Amino acid sequence: MPEYIEYKIEPPSTAKILHWKELWLYRELFYFFTWRDIKVKYKQTLLGFLWAILQPLFMMIIFTFFFGRALNIPSQNLPYPLYVFSGLLLWNMFSAGLTNASNSMVNNAAIIKKIYFPRLIIPVSSILVALFDFLMGFGIYTGLLVYYAQPVAWSAAFIWPLALILTVVATMGLGSWLSALNIKYRDFRYVIPFLVQVLFFLTPVIYPVSMLKYPFLQYILVCSPMYAAIELFRYPLTDAMPDIYFMTASLTSGVVFLFIGIFYFKQTENFFADYA
Repeated sequence: MPEYIEYKIEPPSTAKILHWKELWLYRELFYFFTWRDIKVKYKQTLLGFLWAILQPLFMMIIFTFFFGRALNIPSQNLPYPLYVFSGLLLWNMFSAGLTNASNSMVNNAAIIKKIYFPRLIIPVSSILVALFDFLMGFGIYTGLLVYYAQPVAWSAAFIWPLALILTVVATMGLGSWLSALNIKYRDFRYVIPFLVQVLFFLTPVIYPVSMLKYPFLQYILVCSPMYAAIELFRYPLTDAMPDIYFMTASLTSGVVFLFIGIFYFKQTENFFADYA
């Protein structure tokens, strides 16, 4: 008498926040989603990939004239254009990645209704698109270092990849959380642009936190998950060790948002097809 094998199809256990084996099994989708979004982003544009360079460059010029010269903002002994560009380079990656990831599940509603794959691939791929823009802008950043003859502590240059990883962590946490909220509550599509603008001015991107006279205000600003990434990114240029307490506050907020974001995403992903 033949033996019958019974297969039971069910979602992975929610005991784990990340199912690494499953993500690795679908690893090719990271490439396909990322490359598709890059082509869609720059399709039928006259300047194409140059927009990834021009955006932080124009913002640097505007902030230099209206903030650096008019308000005489300190810049940690760096030329103010270089100081601003170093912050904008990471911030633009964060803001673009956060915006794209937040809308990614809604934009891919047709796909998630038809086939199964780890849903976390979609917001992460949106962040990788922003990483591509960062790599394009980093070429201009190295050109500015040469133009201003800025000394660089190359022994500390390994901190640049670390700052980049912290940016991805900060973006992934908030992006995953907002993407799960946005597919259920479409009001967040209006909240996200406002949230990004508020976070920009609450994060020391174009000014140092030392400008604030009240310590409690400084601690509020350094709780931004992007503070640690930006300060570390500037460290090879300034050679000024960031405040350990400020860094701890920023790193802690980044890890907390990462845990909350992915946990909420995994807890609600089984209902995305219904909400979409």
